[in-house]
Amino acid sequence: MIMKGTKLYSILTGTCPVCHTGSMYKNKNPYVLTKALDMYEHCPHCGTKFKIEPSFFYGAMYVSYAVGVAFAVAAFIIAYFFIGLGRLNTFFAITGTLIVFFPIILRLSRNIWINFFLKYDPDKAD
Repeated sequence: MIMKGTKLYSILTGTCPVCHTGSMYKNKNPYVLTKALDMYEHCPHCGTKFKIEPSFFYGAMYVSYAVGVAFAVAAFIIAYFFIGLGRLNTFFAITGTLIVFFPIILRLSRNIWINFFLKYDPDKAD
């Protein structure tokens, strides 16, 4: 893929930030809510340890807030300006968007957070 080797590739695909080959999550479908955040301890391809320290992914909560706000703003702009809904219906559209995309927001936040600390190594990608 063209983007392979960039942080954006790892963030959007949920692959290891070091090799961009192994998946970070045991279940690819984030909508299986009981397993949405089940991660491998180590990358199945290169062996990189994902949980760098205890409580490492608590920092992803801050990223989750920002990602949630981005989704809410996008929902507002689409509902209010493009579709032309009133204020109350726009509120419902924002709420519905956040509920529907909650598992995606959780995973994106973890992917962004781990990519702050680990970088791509082309030698481990092979």
